[in-house]
Amino acid sequence: MAEEMFQKEISIVIPVYNSKDCIAELTSQIADALKGIDYEQIMVNDCSHDNSWDEIKKIIKTNPVMIGINLRKNAGQDSAILAGLNYASGKWIIVMDDDLQHSPYDILKLYNEAKKGYDVCYANFSVKEQKLWKNIGSWLNGKISEITIQKPKDIYLSPFKIIHSSVVKEIIKFNNLFPYIDGLIFQITRNITQISIKHHKRTTGKSNYNLIKSIQVFFRMLFGFSTVPLNIASCLGFISAFIGLILAVYYAVVYLRGKADVAGWTTIVILLLILGGMILVSLGIIGTYVGRIYLTVNATPKFTIKEIKSENTHAASKE
Repeated sequence: MAEEMFQKEISIVIPVYNSKDCIAELTSQIADALKGIDYEQIMVNDCSHDNSWDEIKKIIKTNPVMIGINLRKNAGQDSAILAGLNYASGKWIIVMDDDLQHSPYDILKLYNEAKKGYDVCYANFSVKEQKLWKNIGSWLNGKISEITIQKPKDIYLSPFKIIHSSVVKEIIKFNNLFPYIDGLIFQITRNITQISIKHHKRTTGKSNYNLIKSIQVFFRMLFGFSTVPLNIASCLGFISAFIGLILAVYYAVVYLRGKADVAGWTTIVILLLILGGMILVSLGIIGTYVGRIYLTVNATPKFTIKEIKSENTHAASKE
């Protein structure tokens, strides 16, 4: 009952990384967009190299709805979001980027759509103001996620979304070093929708999401929520064994007929290289799973919080 007394209508969780020039404008737009709504703004500083945390602390002094969480080391976007979700008290939780490519004025569109009876509502960007390789990566990630987490074809896994608190309560129970928020959502609920929203150009600075980080997110989805890579490795193993058996019979017949010559040497070398490569790839896939299991059993933390700042006494008491 005490928690319900302090529950906000909307919590906005924003992972922050090297975006000090966007924070003030983002906060101002959120305040303007959510006039009349009881909300809180949670900004999680993912160990930025610029003065993002100082900017957050400065705004907190004059903004009672804002909560700042400073991580002790860089944990990655999904882990930073998970840290914010642990402190969100809203009935509905918005997750959005810190660079103003997700407009705060679209928050109410997501909110009004989700209130029609959905657990989650994604923002669907028909045109994305980003580099070509990111669009290609998003497309590939969407196709793979249709297999690994059974994502419907018509849903775009947008970083801009609204989630009901009942789903968030299940998400924060996740006990793994490699969280992937969208994967967790699809493990918990299928009551999901989306609406079309404009994707804006970044106003200042440059994107912090490079190719390596995108690949890391892809691997979290691929290895964290599916055994598909193991199944593929097994299938390739059976196929290789079958081909090997056929070739063994073939070469045995050739040898018995006295037609064996040095010409088969190239074939043997090629087969050894292909099979050796497949064995190493399979071992690498298995090793990835074993490594993740080891880190999880070892209770390696997903994130560590250095400090929390807020003028809200209830938020501060949760620290």
